[in-house]
Formats: sequence, structure tokens, C-alpha cells
Amino acid sequence: MSEAPLVAEAAADAGRRSELSLGIAAGAVAVTAWGSSGIIVRFLDMGALAIMAYRYLLYAVVMAVLLAARRTPVTWAGMRHSLWGGLSLGAVTGLFIVAVQRTTIANVTIMAALHVVVVSTASALFLGERMRRRDIALAVLAMGGVAVVAFGSTGDENWSLGGDLAAVGALGGWAFYFFATRRAQMQVPTQQYTVCVAIYVGVLSLPAAALAGQDLSWPAAEEWMWLAVLAFGMGILGHNAMNWSLQHVPLWLASTLSLLTPVVASALAWLVFEEALSGWQMLAMAVVVASLTMIVRAQARPQAGGRAAARPAKAAGDNPA
Repeated sequence: MSEAPLVAEAAADAGRRSELSLGIAAGAVAVTAWGSSGIIVRFLDMGALAIMAYRYLLYAVVMAVLLAARRTPVTWAGMRHSLWGGLSLGAVTGLFIVAVQRTTIANVTIMAALHVVVVSTASALFLGERMRRRDIALAVLAMGGVAVVAFGSTGDENWSLGGDLAAVGALGGWAFYFFATRRAQMQVPTQQYTVCVAIYVGVLSLPAAALAGQDLSWPAAEEWMWLAVLAFGMGILGHNAMNWSLQHVPLWLASTLSLLTPVVASALAWLVFEEALSGWQMLAMAVVVASLTMIVRAQARPQAGGRAAARPAKAAGDNPA
């Protein structure tokens, strides 16, 4: 009996594992970038919606020009396929801002952590991407760690039902964004998809900022510097990396990796702004990191049942950066 089929199968399996590792690395880069964005925003004396408008439109304009120069321009077909991703991300960002303004940071953070439950359940039901029991236990442990970090950061109680409902809406919209992104990238390359989504979010943010009475006047030179860091640091290292990752890892795994975001944000606030962290919070952050590390390492072992992330059509220039 020829050994060629066995060799080919082993090579294919090694290729899948390499792709999974790259997807996990891209997801880790993305959530680290997202966790860093809160620190950068503090250097900007602008309203949140105004920051969104300038940040996303800056990224969209520059990257659209670069794509056109590479002869892979943004197309109407790309805009059409990216519509739901753009609308959902815009809604998520707006609802998140409302939630932060009207309810406790702890509540908002816990709602965001529940994203893992929503995505993993829907991923199992509709895509067959099931978690092992051990991964479920570790994810629950990581969510508990996030809760400790969040509640330890609360000061005065600024709670409202409207704020909590906005946080629930952001939770649902973020889960929808993951699925919309997976589906859209079967038709649109990652870089073009990210630019199209940025166009939608930026354009939607302009009237929202105006209605909220936020100043949309031309930013100062220093503000442009921080907007550029947000646009390209969070755009390329954040959304672009995560969008690419969603093609190569199960949705539940990408969602679980997002639990690292509040840990990164809290650690950077402690380092840069000397915000206090209790011993319990530091222990909880270590638990989150350890749990996520064990989940990632477990992906190296074969998983019975379920299937890998969907493989969308490849396109020129489609890479994790």
C-alpha cells in the first residue's frame, strides 16, 4: 500500500495547524491593540463619536488609496458584502459609548465578557464549532477573572437600566459582527473588507456626533498624531488582524481571546496613569492570562467532533496585516 495518501494527509494536517496558530496569533495581536486604545483616547480632547468619525475615515481614506495603488481598489460589490459588518460595528461602538456613559463600567465589562457565551453557543449550533469541556471550564474561569477586574475598578455607582440595555445591545451586535465578518470574507478580501467597514462606521459617526452636539472641527496637529495611532494601530493591528483571524480560527476561540482586552487595558492604565490595582485584581488578571494560555495550547491537540473555521476564497493581497 502506497504511503503517499498518509504523507499528504499529514502535510495537510500540519498546514491546518500552522494556519490555526497564525490565526490565534493574529487574534491575540488584535485584542492587545484594542486593550491599548483606551489609553490612547485619553490623550484626545474630543468627543467619543467625533473620535470615531475621524479615526475610521482617516483609516478608510488612506487604505483605500493604497489599495487602489495596488490595483485592488474598494468596489461596490465589496461595499455591498460588507454592509452588515459595517452597520453592526457602528451600532456596537455607539451602544458601547452610551453604556459607558450611563451605567457602571463593571456592568459594561461583564456584558462584553458574555459575548463568549453568545458566540460559542451560536457557533456550535450553526457552524458545528464545538468547544471541549475543558475549554468551556477555562473560558468560564477567564470570564470570572474579568468580572473581578471589572468590579475592582468601580468607584461610585452610576447605574441605569438604559445603560444596561445599551450594553446588552452592544453584546448582541458584537456577536453578529463576528458572524457577518466570517460570511462577508467568503466574498471580499480581508483588507478590502476592513476598509469598507471603516467607511460605514466613519460615515455613520459623523451625523451621530453632530446630533450629540460634539465638536467636529478640524483637529490640531497633536490630535492628528493620536488619531493616526488609533486609526492605523487599531485598524491594522486591531480590526484587520481580527478580521483575518476570523477566517482561520473557530469563532468561539476568537471570542474567548477577546477576554484579554480588559486585562490589557487595566494593566496599561496602571503602568501609564498609575491607576490603582488591588492584589485581587492582579491575581484575577493572572488567572485570565493563564486560562487563555491553556485554551490556546489545547488547540494543538486534535478535537473530536465539530469542524474547523470556514475557508473563504483567497484573494490577492489577503494577509494577516
